[in-house]
Amino acid sequence: MRLLALIGVLAIAGALAAGGFFLGGFFDISTSWDDPPPVAKAIARARDASIARHATDRPPADFGSLQRVQAGARVFSTLGCVNCHGAPGVKWQQFAEGMNPSPPDLKEAAADLTPAKVFWVVRHGIRMTGMPAFAGAASEEDLWSLAAFVKKLPDVSDADFKAWTAPPAAPAEAPKQ
Repeated sequence: MRLLALIGVLAIAGALAAGGFFLGGFFDISTSWDDPPPVAKAIARARDASIARHATDRPPADFGSLQRVQAGARVFSTLGCVNCHGAPGVKWQQFAEGMNPSPPDLKEAAADLTPAKVFWVVRHGIRMTGMPAFAGAASEEDLWSLAAFVKKLPDVSDADFKAWTAPPAAPAEAPKQ
């Protein structure tokens, strides 16, 4: 019985100490240091498990079509994804280098993600990473197009991305009479 009481007292003391440490401002929340490897692994595992559990939507039938991929490139560019992740022929903005964790290189990350996972991440975002939720900024159709572009990203050339995201040409003026 005394052993259980001792364990209870130690648990309460540990909880109070942890609370004092975190809530007292002693924990450094800055992004200027990396998480210790075990913490980084645990966070990545929790993130991956959460995405896998929640990413259940099915992609549209035309998910891999060239039209959808091209539309996704335009969404990728207009929503500002290029700023943090870069794009073919486009470097990410300098501020992205100060983010912790760093935004992933989507050319590499796309290979490990299903279309549903990409869609879920861009729709809902990821807490404490700088990855925003775009559900309020774009339609589901646009987000599926964005996911199609991300999945195709490893194969997109610099020239294709530039052509797909170029503003439409202005119509020529009619001659004055």
